[in-house]
Amino acid sequence: MNIPSELKYTKDHEWIKIEGNTATVGITEFAQGELGDIVYVDVTTAGQELNQHSVFGTVEAVKTVSDLFLPLSGKITEFNKSLETSPEKVNTDPYGEGWMIKLTINNSSEVAGLLSAEQYKELIGK
Repeated sequence: MNIPSELKYTKDHEWIKIEGNTATVGITEFAQGELGDIVYVDVTTAGQELNQHSVFGTVEAVKTVSDLFLPLSGKITEFNKSLETSPEKVNTDPYGEGWMIKLTINNSSEVAGLLSAEQYKELIGK
């Protein structure tokens, strides 16, 4: 199971890559594996400011729909539009082409509450 050490994680199985005050967010390899084949990613919050833990969208798999939770407070600046036509990228490359949103971080102190790769491995029992 791939859990990149340079990323941060949430208990809700999102990953976050922080570069300055910009963050890229997606779901983990573990999460996409649990969901199965992803058929649709719905993010209608682009341009909005949301608080940490707010729902920013949903991911639909063949058997279920799951909410996506924002790891940090901020303004969603971009949605990965390639997921509209190729949602399977979340399955095939969750940490690369399967990223979901980019946001401008409002409160960098929230980063301290995110999980390290080691803590995330413990959470999922790997």
